[in-house]
Amino acid sequence: MKDVIAAASDKISGEDSRVSRARLDQAIARGSAHLVSLQQPKGYWVGELEADASVTAGYIPLMYWMTGHVDETRRRKAVNYILSKQNQDGSWPSYFGGRGELNVTVQVYFALKLAGKAAEEPIMTRAKDFVLAHGGVGRCNTLTKVWLALFGQYDWDRTPTVPVEMMFLPGWYPISIYDFASWSRETIVALMVISDKKPVCQVPASASVNELFSEERNDRASVSDRLLGWDGFFRGFDRLTKMARKSPFQPGHRAALRRAERWIVEHQEADGSWGGIMLPWVYSLMALKSLGYDPKHPVIEKGLKGIQGFIAEDEETLRLQPATSPVWDTAWSMIALRASGLSAASDALIQGAKWLLGEEISRPGDWRVKNRRVSPGGWAFEFDNDVYPDIDDTAVVPRALLGLDLGPESPHRQLAVERALRWSLAMQCDNGGWAAFDRNNNKTFLEKVPFADFMTPLDPTSPDVTAHMLEVLGDVKGHGQSVKRAIAYLRRQQNEDGAWYGRWGVNYIYGTGLTLAGLRAVGESSDSEYIRSAVRWLNSHQNGDGGWGETCETYDDPTLRGTGSSTASQTAWALIGLIASGQASGVSARKGIGYLLDSQKEDGSWREDYFTGTGFPRAFYLRYDLYRTYFPLLALSQYRDEETPFD
Repeated sequence: MKDVIAAASDKISGEDSRVSRARLDQAIARGSAHLVSLQQPKGYWVGELEADASVTAGYIPLMYWMTGHVDETRRRKAVNYILSKQNQDGSWPSYFGGRGELNVTVQVYFALKLAGKAAEEPIMTRAKDFVLAHGGVGRCNTLTKVWLALFGQYDWDRTPTVPVEMMFLPGWYPISIYDFASWSRETIVALMVISDKKPVCQVPASASVNELFSEERNDRASVSDRLLGWDGFFRGFDRLTKMARKSPFQPGHRAALRRAERWIVEHQEADGSWGGIMLPWVYSLMALKSLGYDPKHPVIEKGLKGIQGFIAEDEETLRLQPATSPVWDTAWSMIALRASGLSAASDALIQGAKWLLGEEISRPGDWRVKNRRVSPGGWAFEFDNDVYPDIDDTAVVPRALLGLDLGPESPHRQLAVERALRWSLAMQCDNGGWAAFDRNNNKTFLEKVPFADFMTPLDPTSPDVTAHMLEVLGDVKGHGQSVKRAIAYLRRQQNEDGAWYGRWGVNYIYGTGLTLAGLRAVGESSDSEYIRSAVRWLNSHQNGDGGWGETCETYDDPTLRGTGSSTASQTAWALIGLIASGQASGVSARKGIGYLLDSQKEDGSWREDYFTGTGFPRAFYLRYDLYRTYFPLLALSQYRDEETPFD
């Protein structure tokens, strides 16, 4: 059906004649072959996950803190990578092409000094000037100050104290550790121990960062301090906690420390991580060492060994990944390959399915504290993360598994999908949407805790996760009430201009494109005005080259939404949304396909330097290396399968 929006453009311009069936088939064949070639021997796909330079920089002080030394070759490679990411003004950004970010720059600067770089070197001088021009260390966020305090570069008394006695508060209490998002929960428990013990690893005088403090040594906390509201409450509570710590009478304190220690040890994953992500992993190791754990203790040894598996390196550089994404990458790769025309019985898809089935989570996790109604099921993002399955992966994996010719594995597949759906449906929040890890994780006053200036403390519902759930529910049918509530949620979440916010991908292009795909899967009419509004928004934000792009800055400034240099993944998301809305024959879709055809590399992939994944909005972003391959392949394949005019 030809939409009214595109009806005025019946004639395709000469520029758009680059879209032919032959070119499209060739691009799909090359993209499919390239993606198949990236499959690992065990059956999974995984691309490198890149974050800002502070993650790799953190490897140097972490190893120094835990072992007293850093391997010389790895230190050199890490420094090479770090320096390759420095901006002209001496700063380091939180994402490719971004402006300098104070916290990233301070953390990188300290790591470089610890690695032997002198303050007088030009690269360091420029970095110092940037830091001082932006207020110095005193204007950094809480986690940066804690990081510096661990090495004697900041006063522990000027960092927040997280009372370890909070471990005694049960999950049903008005506030407990289980009211924080999964990633915050594991980090905060570790920080309870660290803020209590106040450990310091002495570093050489040459590694001091005293020069990064402004003359006023201004402190962000004191500048933003308020007497009223939750800000004032948490700051007042912090002062009371610090006073209580000075008292010789602290009933239950040692027991609380032991409980926190036991909780940390019990939450270590099989690969040595905590939650499969670097942030709680690093602080959990430091917390245990501050409690007296020897480097040869099995928990510490497993944790340090596991970190080595998150390192990507070549002859010149080393990159520490903040997480790994094999389940996510495998599921999307299989969906794209199946759409490209790969047989349901192909070896690549069968091996991928078997690997995914082996990754199903069958043990209860932290989610059970707030939701005891349902038994375990589903998948996590990483290789090893049995404590925190997530709804996003659990929604996408069944779509990759359904429809494949698995032979003897078919009953296993069916039961796994049923368990996943039962768990996911029970995790639907009261507002009709789905969050990533928890149900009704929405106590907004926790957004004022001191650590919230970097680490998002809550896991609210989001349109993108909800849309992924709709796609799988569209495949399995029979859950009409959940679907109805989810659609109502999405309609409430839509912006006035027609776009949807993207929590886990950058940003409104991700949210809008994938929401439209979810709505189509459950039968929403493309003639609905709210869907037509979203289509108008996508069309109006197409770049002149035919692609779409959006910068991470849109999380700070939503007025920039839909603007940025074209990327392969974001163009694919926009196209997926347009195709789902009946717009495959429109000019915008054709130009978008032309952009993907023109920008495809000879090996079948696309180049993509920009970060299009989101960790913590306004703070931490990601570049998924395989996004530039499987999402464009999926968009091209879906376009081919529509009744689209070709030259």
